[in-house]
Amino acid sequence: MTTFPPVPADLFRFTATDQAELHTAVLRVFGVANERLQTVLTTDDVQQRLRGVGWSEQLTDDELQTSLNALRGWGLVDAQQHQYGLTKLGEAAYAGVQHATHTLAAHGALQTAVLDAIAAHLDALAQPLDDHRTFTTLIELEGHLEVFATNTTRFNADLQRILRDEQADLATFQDVKRTTVTYLRDFIADLDARKHGIREAIDRIDPQQLHERARNGAGLVAEQWSQQRKANWSSLKSWFHDNPPRVEELQDVSRKAIVQLLRVLDRISEQRKKPTNTAADFRALAKWFARTETEDEAHELFNAAFGLYSARHAHLAHADGELLPSGEAWENTPPVPVSPQLRATGKQEHIGATGKVRNVDEVRRNRREQAQREREELEYAWSQIQTDGAIRISTLTNLDHDTFHRLIDLVGRALGSDPDSTGTRSAGTSDGRMQINLRNARGWATMTTQKGTLSGPDYVIDVQSR
Repeated sequence: MTTFPPVPADLFRFTATDQAELHTAVLRVFGVANERLQTVLTTDDVQQRLRGVGWSEQLTDDELQTSLNALRGWGLVDAQQHQYGLTKLGEAAYAGVQHATHTLAAHGALQTAVLDAIAAHLDALAQPLDDHRTFTTLIELEGHLEVFATNTTRFNADLQRILRDEQADLATFQDVKRTTVTYLRDFIADLDARKHGIREAIDRIDPQQLHERARNGAGLVAEQWSQQRKANWSSLKSWFHDNPPRVEELQDVSRKAIVQLLRVLDRISEQRKKPTNTAADFRALAKWFARTETEDEAHELFNAAFGLYSARHAHLAHADGELLPSGEAWENTPPVPVSPQLRATGKQEHIGATGKVRNVDEVRRNRREQAQREREELEYAWSQIQTDGAIRISTLTNLDHDTFHRLIDLVGRALGSDPDSTGTRSAGTSDGRMQINLRNARGWATMTTQKGTLSGPDYVIDVQSR
């Protein structure tokens, strides 16, 4: 028969009475004092320190004494010569309250930085270290593993609660779509490489020798300490080494959560969709126009509402359109006369012949020339770097400004693309003949040109011809 360690019946009884807030505040006074190595307090000490733990109401000496007597009756506080201190049960009750409060206020997270810290500590433990350093590194590793496991559990619980909440408003899910879905996708994209690196690091370590060196470094002989280290190592292997590792379950949960989250968003959107009312829409739009203060604001609102951004989309054109640049803003061009009949009936007085089909040969030629020029500039920029393979941005200390401009343009395009399963981002020239591959180098880079200095995250770049 499976048994669990019993919890004393009176351990948390103070939280279920009419004076639960007072009892909790008094217990917190003793807990804070304990953290400052003050193990006993008088009644006056408790009275003076209540405000420091958040108790703002006026409290009489009789009310405080009643609370102390109640805590003493439950075995949480002991008294001797008018001095009070926490018992072992009191310390456990205070720790339970602290943990419960922290859990209620905490939010989970999937932190790739913690995975990197786990990998770094495993790499360190695989190297020859003295016993003291082995002990401290192992304890730090276990701390990172605990943080990762706790945050993962909380994040999954928070996410599942959101998915089960049928009453959540649309704005909440729109925010989740913008942040959480992208967050999960990026985490999954980088997870494969990280988990393989951690698994390889685990294979390089003999846990028995590691725990023996750590115990020597700690100066301990307790068997219970060694058993706890073995349990923590088993937990590490269950996350990243067992077949299948628990981290793969995390990947599956994340992928399913993305799909389910988007489905719930679509369902709520359909449920809350209302029939459109054109008259009401135009009245609302008229109110927005009435609140604009300048013509520029009115034009901006008009463009946002109707999507008519430039003069070439208008029904009427200038008599000699060749005189006007196609990119010129319509408010800067000469006005076009509008027929009164067009205003009244929606038709022009004279219907002219159908316009000629536009000759796009010149446009195509210009685009080809631009693509060729872009490719030649990139090939020249890459040749100036004098390398035959991948290179870190941090090694490019002094660059010609034109070379820097062309290279940073492609880096920007690559950063705007989605990473593949290895975390590599790619982008190409407009004709597709040159491609840049970009990988995170986990560092910081500084590039200097004649016009200034640019600092940012370091990347490994590789430009290839197709």
